[in-house]
Amino acid sequence: MSKVIERTLVGSVVSISGDKSRVALIQRSVKHKTLGKIIKRSSKISFHDEENSSNLGDKVKIMECKPYSKSKSWKLVEVLRVFEGVE
Repeated sequence: MSKVIERTLVGSVVSISGDKSRVALIQRSVKHKTLGKIIKRSSKISFHDEENSSNLGDKVKIMECKPYSKSKSWKLVEVLRVFEGVE
């Protein structure tokens, strides 16, 4: 029996693209192959938010799952930090 590895990522919500749909920006640091410098890379990932509990700027934890649609194959696990905007 094969072991299923559940991938999880942490990012911030950058777009509310529809009902129960959000887009998270995932940032990571990688070492350049030849120069050896640390450079920043980012990805935008669409995910499913069943209760519409996340808002713009929130830090969220998402997990890979079965596809909900053509572009959504991640779902919300939890909202780690609520964004308190600048007043």
